[in-house]
Order: sequence, then structure tokens, then C-alpha cells
Amino acid sequence: MQQTKCLIIGSGPAGYTAAIYASRANLEPIEYCGMQPGGQLTQTTEVENFPGYPNGVDGNQMMMDLREQAERFGTDIRDGEIVRVDFSKAPYKAWDDGGREIEADTVIIATGASAKYLGLDDERKYNGMGVSACATCDGFFYRKKTVAVVGGGDTACEDALYLSGLCKKVYLIVRKPFLRASKVMQQRVMERENIEILFEHNTLGLFGDDGVEGAHLVKRRGEADEQLVDIAIDGFFLAIGHKPNTDIFKEWLDTDETGYLKKINGTPKTAIPGIFVAGDCADSVYRQAISAAGTGCQAAIEAERFLLEQA
Repeated sequence: MQQTKCLIIGSGPAGYTAAIYASRANLEPIEYCGMQPGGQLTQTTEVENFPGYPNGVDGNQMMMDLREQAERFGTDIRDGEIVRVDFSKAPYKAWDDGGREIEADTVIIATGASAKYLGLDDERKYNGMGVSACATCDGFFYRKKTVAVVGGGDTACEDALYLSGLCKKVYLIVRKPFLRASKVMQQRVMERENIEILFEHNTLGLFGDDGVEGAHLVKRRGEADEQLVDIAIDGFFLAIGHKPNTDIFKEWLDTDETGYLKKINGTPKTAIPGIFVAGDCADSVYRQAISAAGTGCQAAIEAERFLLEQA
């Protein structure tokens, strides 16, 4: 068994920023990067909206920079995964995928969230080449172009509205004959001239040589009047929700109905003293690298304060 003042579970902007702050506070943190070191940004080709990179930066390179910075200050970064925890009493226990046990005075959870995909092979094929799960992150690359957004809830409508301010045209692909979004959002989408709603459409696949050039759709699938439809698009945005990576913590911590970890009064604190959350695993609203990094900073500061109070 190994002991530490601070265990950080997860990487990405939240985990790495927490590691930088915790290391500089002499907490000598151990950080487990999880199954996807660097988080969702490693699936993004270029990040243009993170301060400090005036010419943009490759998502993988940005995460490598953050990791190197955390290591510079002494963080023990490990590429394994925490698979089980015991938060019943302090010091808290965690086990990695190699069976190693860690005992920690504080824990920062920064496991992020995973975008939900349709499950099409083409989504993987064109990942970073026209397929995106973040309109706010990648919409800028599609100025004056034609894109499609998949989904019928508030997130899909918000994304469609955001993209309509940048793009020439936005298709909203909705598998049902109605929108699930709030009435206000529905009205805004329907009133926007360059948004076309394709009700009762499902995506069958994508096509294009060096990136997405179009989508194969089916209208009223399974009905007598089923119809195959192709649309020409430059970008394909998923807006069917995210799944926070929080399953191993649900026995110990409160979550909302989707699984996002609950914070106390907007702080990184949880109901268990010494357990803190950061990034997308507790953020269903913003889901941006810069906001995740900010909460990573907050969580590390709170961990340091907690330890000082216990001394």
C-alpha cells in the first residue's frame, strides 16, 4: 500500500491543473490518468479557444504540455486507472487496475465525461475530420459552411443556434417527429432562417474523401414511406448528451439523474470532507477546457486548505 496527501483521479485540463497546484503546495500528489490520458481534448485536432495559444494548439500537444508542467513540479503521474474506491472513512482508499492500493488524505476526482455517439463506424473514421461532439469548441472551423447537428433536446437546439451564427446552413437531425427541447428553445430554432429541422430522420453513415462531405440519412425508418436521403455537409455535430465517468463513485457520493457529481454551494467540495471534484464529471453546463482547468485549480486549493485545517 502507498500513502499520499492527495490522490488525483483523472487527467485532462482539470486533473493536470489540480496536479500543478497540488504539487506546488507540496502535497506530493499521485495522479492516475485513466483510460484516456489527457481526456476528451486528445480527440480534438486543434484547440483555438484556450488562452495563451494565439495560433491555436493541437489538443494532444496541449495535454502533453500540461502533463509536463505537472511532472516538473513533482507530480507522480501514472497511466493506470482507478477501478475501486472506499470513501467510508479517512484516510480514503483506492485501488488501481493493477491491484495496487493507495491511501489518501484527500482525493480530487477529475474523471471527466464521455460524449455519447450514435455508434457508427464513420464517427470514428472521421473523428477530427468533420465529426465533433462540441459545437462551442469546433464551430469556429465551420464558418460559412454547412453542418448538421444530431439531437432533439435543449443541448442540440443550443448547438444549432450557436452554429447558425457562424455557418451558412445548419441541419438539425431529429429522430422523432418533435423536439424534446423547452418551448423557448424550440421557438428560437424554428424561427432561425438558416436552420432546417429534419424530423423523423436517422443517420446511417457519413461520406467524404479527406473529411466529411455529406451524410446518409433515412426518413421514417421502418415505415411504408421510408425514404433514403443524402445531405451535403462539412461538419457533423453530436448533441445527444454526455455520460460522466463517475460509476465507481456512486456508492459514496451524490449525483444527479445523469450521473454528474454534486458539489456543495458551487465549490469543489462534496458531502464527504476531503473529497473534491473538478472538471466535466461535475459540470453538465459549460464543459470547456478553460472552465475545467479553473475547477482543477479550485479543488487543489481546497485540498490544501483542508489539510492545513486537519494539521
